[in-house]
Amino acid sequence: MNKAIMLATALAIGCSSIDAQEATDFIGKSDIKLTSDLMTPEALWAMGRIGGHQASPDGKKIVYQVSYYSVKENKSHTVIYVMDANGKNNKMLTTGNKSETDAVWINNGEKIAYLCDGQIWTMNADGTDRKQLSNDKTGIDGFIFSPDEKKVILIKQLPYHGIIKKNPSDLPKATGMLITDMNYRHWDEYVKSIPHPFVADVTTNGISEGKDIMEGEPYECPTKPFGGIEQLAWSPDSKEIAYSSRKKTGVQYAISTDVDIYLYNVETGKTVANLCKQTNYQEPAINPTKSMKYQAVNSEENLKNNPGYDVNPQFSPDGKYIAWQSMARNGYESDRNRLCIYELATDTKKYVTESLDTNVDAFCWSSDSETLYFLGVWHGCENIYQTNLTGEVKQLTDGWYDYGSVQLLNDGNKLLAERHSMSQASELFVINPNKKEKQSKAEQITFENKHLYDQMTFGKIQQRWVKTTDGKDMLYWIVLPAHFDENKKYPTLLFCEGGPQSPVSQFWSYRWNMQIMAANGYVVIAPNRRGLPGFGSEWNEQISGDWTGQCMKDYLTAIDDACENLPFVDKDRLGAVGASFGGFSVYYLAGHHDKRFKCFIAHDGAFNLESMYADTEEAWFSNWEYEDAYWNKDLSENARRTYANSPHKFIDKWDTPILCIHGEKDYRINANQGMGAFNAARMRGIPAELLLFPDENHWVLKPQNGILWQRTFFNWLDKWLK
Repeated sequence: MNKAIMLATALAIGCSSIDAQEATDFIGKSDIKLTSDLMTPEALWAMGRIGGHQASPDGKKIVYQVSYYSVKENKSHTVIYVMDANGKNNKMLTTGNKSETDAVWINNGEKIAYLCDGQIWTMNADGTDRKQLSNDKTGIDGFIFSPDEKKVILIKQLPYHGIIKKNPSDLPKATGMLITDMNYRHWDEYVKSIPHPFVADVTTNGISEGKDIMEGEPYECPTKPFGGIEQLAWSPDSKEIAYSSRKKTGVQYAISTDVDIYLYNVETGKTVANLCKQTNYQEPAINPTKSMKYQAVNSEENLKNNPGYDVNPQFSPDGKYIAWQSMARNGYESDRNRLCIYELATDTKKYVTESLDTNVDAFCWSSDSETLYFLGVWHGCENIYQTNLTGEVKQLTDGWYDYGSVQLLNDGNKLLAERHSMSQASELFVINPNKKEKQSKAEQITFENKHLYDQMTFGKIQQRWVKTTDGKDMLYWIVLPAHFDENKKYPTLLFCEGGPQSPVSQFWSYRWNMQIMAANGYVVIAPNRRGLPGFGSEWNEQISGDWTGQCMKDYLTAIDDACENLPFVDKDRLGAVGASFGGFSVYYLAGHHDKRFKCFIAHDGAFNLESMYADTEEAWFSNWEYEDAYWNKDLSENARRTYANSPHKFIDKWDTPILCIHGEKDYRINANQGMGAFNAARMRGIPAELLLFPDENHWVLKPQNGILWQRTFFNWLDKWLK
């Protein structure tokens, strides 16, 4: 299939050859010829990125979206494909130069509904007969049709001036903002609007403007910054809507993670229940400068009133139950995500994944309303599991992969899933969960980037277990350089994970990509250090309140073990790199590495924890992790240790070149953290550089910025390690 022809009328993103010096625009087409078999930043950005996908009601077709990036134009273009469920007869339906997204099946699979330019459109399953259904003045961010397709939920952004006040009408050019409370900005934007769900009628004339189901409420639904349409669900009879919302504002919003599941009755037009709280529940008084750890109610009350994150509700097909992902404790954003089942008739809840001590990262119901399929990480791999209403858990898939989604393909006889690894970007797979074998076979049905992989040499991935300083078993991944020669010694990178509680699993990244590090001739050591899910709750939680204790010892254990036992690791050419908590780790190790490392790279890391405590827009994070505001006189022992071990307190011990990277729109970890680290290093006379992105947030999302990031990253490493 020649994608050059299919994309001719879409955004041009192509060229015939790629090398590190040629920052031209690419096309994701099958006749691209790479100038080298090693991955480059340009080749990485030439890859198509598979996104949302859905099987048709009869399970015979799959619609999915792919995003392509133009380096020259510095933007992306998203298109819609349809194919048979076995991966054959793949056809791109998008023909225009505007992105088309969020494709779903309607009319019993005869038509596809999708978003284009903020409006809902429909087309036949072959891409013909395109019609615009909505003409909404506000614009639509997401949608879900009711099962009877007579109504549709629309997500719209509404102006909000509850915290950032509206400027006087006679000062139209004033740029100042009068701010009256907390959470005036979140993640990467100033909060001047909030999302609300509307219920609209679907008629022969199109879609109405709809009714705001949270009219007059100053709360978000879906919840920012990452919530989407998955936070709402229709009942099978189209009479009720379950939705997630954190119904708080100001300081209370900033210190709380208490998102609840609400039930809205379409006929009465009212929210009739909060499924997470007892009717007589009283919100406890919370000290905004103290950790929720010491203010949380007991575990029995947590089970009754769900004070943590409760999101992504899904009705069972028979309408008897609602399932959702649930965290037990308020203020703890990395609490274990459990699968909660609520029985509507009895007003009771149960948790059905307790035998697997890890997170439920996504889930779906089977057609029998008794079985659920879910994703969970264990020992550095994200696999598909099944459970039932009594909590009997069975693992369905295995291997060194990460599954990123799971849904029914055809009445539960097969599953449709997205899967990736350190050596392959996301592709779609079909899994048969009913096979008698211990693990189900996965059949790959998309091959979006095969034409590029076939020209590349990737490094091999290995696992190694090592004893930590406190006698525990720790897994670390080893990524070998491309064209690995066992008789050579290689410069080696210690990869420090962020989160702090995100798994070092078989992830694929378009920035922190293990194979591009391998292509540049580096061994990568990636430890599943203390504070990561997939090794039990005790392992996961040991980091909270102890950022510079055992987890830092685990980092050093991994790199020391590699130096001692892996003959291809050159102990005289070591670097340490990481982002977010990984960036914090690098800043801390810079003052505590005992000459192990020859250079460091820290991306969006916390440097001064006292400053970070009050700077971050998500106060629940610093409250839980640091345990106390630094100005409190009665600091806990953990809080005293945390502030005493802030990386900025050890600048006098810094002696190693460091590259600091930060985005100025990162409101989770503000850019002053990276600037402060860079300035301190330079004033100490240490070789240092600062890569600052005025228009990026906690990530780097624009193509040209992404390539600049990669080039700067490897130029710095090569300078000091080669």
